[in-house]
Amino acid sequence: MGKFAQLLQDVLRLCTKYFPIYFSGMKNTVLLALIGTVLGCMIGFVCGVLNAVPYDPKDPLRKRILIKVMRAVIRAYVELFRGTPMVLQAVFIYYALPYFTDGAARFNSVWAASILVVSVNTGAYMTESVRGGIISVDPGQVEGAMAIGLTHVQAMMYVILPQAIRNILPQIGNNYIINLKDTSVMFMISFTDFFAAHRGVVGATYLYFPSAVIEMTGYLTMTLISSFLLRRLEQRLEGSSSFELAVADPLTLTSGVYRNPASGELFGERSRDFIGKE
Repeated sequence: MGKFAQLLQDVLRLCTKYFPIYFSGMKNTVLLALIGTVLGCMIGFVCGVLNAVPYDPKDPLRKRILIKVMRAVIRAYVELFRGTPMVLQAVFIYYALPYFTDGAARFNSVWAASILVVSVNTGAYMTESVRGGIISVDPGQVEGAMAIGLTHVQAMMYVILPQAIRNILPQIGNNYIINLKDTSVMFMISFTDFFAAHRGVVGATYLYFPSAVIEMTGYLTMTLISSFLLRRLEQRLEGSSSFELAVADPLTLTSGVYRNPASGELFGERSRDFIGKE
């Protein structure tokens, strides 16, 4: 019990003295995760849509070669950034560029390097999520869109993507929460996030475990708040769970009778409005 009291006392002392440092680190973590997730989603949507472009064996040879090369490049990008740790990606992007170019290509801002790493890493995961969301939409809707004269791009923009976005929204939120925690590896390139603030406080006080308790509580708070807001957004996009038909007779829907939007009366094949239009 005495050790717990001592731990609580150390935690309160660290929070009181180093709160601005912890808060600044949390703010940088949230901002980096948010920007990286948004840009990563944009990269993922572009790559996912391009990866889902159909082609027919009867299409021109140049078109088929272009689509196959494009898919190969996207696949290589996805496998590279999904198959390597983010910390190594950060090290290679921030340190390897000036090393191999003798300083000609380098990042003058650690923010720019961190945003690039988080964005391309998130984009690799989102590419597959977007492709899966597009595939999950009923192919009959694409055929219906083509039947009414829409091009592939129009069908994708107005029919497929709106449904795919709703389907993959939980995955987008999941990637954001993952980025909140995984951005802790950016301290390797001197980015001052929440984890870097913890390391700085530990270096000044040598109170590792009390600072780790603050760190764990802070990350848990950020993820819980983010999860709550994302669930509310999902519920809002999902709409109401109960719907009422605008008909009086339960057999009306199957008999082809609906309400006239102008008069509010039942409208069917035998109504005067329908007969008058013949």
